Amino acid sequence: METPVFEEVDPASDCDCPGCAHWRRVLPYSRSGRHPAAHRTLIVAAAASAALGAGHAVPAIAAPHAPPGPGVPAADEPATPQGGKAPLHGPAGKPARPPHAVKAPATTRAEIIRRAKTWVAAQVPYSMEEYWSDGYRQDCSGFVSMAWNLPGNEWTGSLDQYGERIPKDDLQPGDILLFHNPANPENGSHVVMFGGWTDYTHTYYIAYEETRPHARRQATPYAYWSHSDRYVAYRYKGLAADTAGAGAGAGAGAGAGAGAGAGAGAGVGVGVGTGVGVGSGKDATPYPGALYFGPGADNKYVTRLGQMLVARGAARFYTSGPGPRWSDADRRATQAFQLAQGWRGADADGLPGPQTWALLVSGTGKDIAAAGAAGPPAPASHGKPASHGVPGYPGRGMFRPGANNAFVTQLGRQLVKKGFGKYYANGPGPRWGEADRRNVEAFQRAQGWRGGAADGYPGPETWRRLFS
Repeated sequence: METPVFEEVDPASDCDCPGCAHWRRVLPYSRSGRHPAAHRTLIVAAAASAALGAGHAVPAIAAPHAPPGPGVPAADEPATPQGGKAPLHGPAGKPARPPHAVKAPATTRAEIIRRAKTWVAAQVPYSMEEYWSDGYRQDCSGFVSMAWNLPGNEWTGSLDQYGERIPKDDLQPGDILLFHNPANPENGSHVVMFGGWTDYTHTYYIAYEETRPHARRQATPYAYWSHSDRYVAYRYKGLAADTAGAGAGAGAGAGAGAGAGAGAGAGVGVGVGTGVGVGSGKDATPYPGALYFGPGADNKYVTRLGQMLVARGAARFYTSGPGPRWSDADRRATQAFQLAQGWRGADADGLPGPQTWALLVSGTGKDIAAAGAAGPPAPASHGKPASHGVPGYPGRGMFRPGANNAFVTQLGRQLVKKGFGKYYANGPGPRWGEADRRNVEAFQRAQGWRGGAADGYPGPETWRRLFS
């Protein structure tokens, strides 16, 4: 006797877990309101009854969802089911053009990170079925396909053909960390974009990724929160050398006309026009881009920056070096040079932009005043009281992935005091983490701020309101 087949129709489910999304896709006519685990249990039970009637044993059923790893924040676990290979899609969600043959169009590291940042800034929502306005699928592999500027949407099982394997120690911004799980490729795989190490230990890095609820940039333990031992590093095959554009964003301070180099030992060339790094003297090194400076940076441009700053009066900030690994000495020396130009606020954040670099390579601008000499007052940056008893804002560089200092602790304690410490599982402590960022974001949103004004990173106004 044949086993009867039943079909039941329940109210549609609005659960957005990977399992429900999967069953809604593969069984589009089923409207079961139950979680897939319960649905599978019902089916198995029915099948088991029939099997037992025939005298057969029933195998045990594995749990549909494994618990998160011990000590790993659940919010940082990937929930990123992905689609398969697909062409780019147009605004109507339909293929815009047929798939291309495998090739790797040329691009640069700076362009890769710039494209990744556009999705992070737009907070592109995660979806394995939707396509963003640029034609790329809104899942983890679509995100990397977009950042690498590939001709179509790849998935974790095909991205490796566009890259070459590299060791961990060779990772640089624009490379990827890829985990493809053949046993469960759709729900068990993930890929992230490497954005640079957060500090010298090389245990945390900046990850750009598409994950729930939207694209994000976050300090992440190497290689990832889960399955770390199975991630493989790849470098894009079509990588071209980064070149600095001439003139763009250099600022008039780059030396209009023929300003002679100033400062002891600073005769490094004559600024010509407003182009970045254009000079007729000894140093015409072009500006390499913002990615080469900041926490986690380790390259020759950091050394060159330090050498130029020392020549302009910043020797007192370095107890050793300068060297290739970015340090707080580099930040303080850069900020001192920016303050010497009369810049304030975000223009004196201690991170060299095109204008700062142009002044240094051309030998123009003002030198850093000697310690104790008269000059523009430095902002309160070491926790000393400023106006109305509010401690001085220490600068943005103290609150970013990889930061580890007393100001992070001071910030965290004040957040707790103000009632914005719910994301701390323990602490607060001196190492900047995702809990700090989320608590700051909650405080900023309580001020009525939205968008970029509530990004979770404390600026001067956030600091003032928090401590006032």
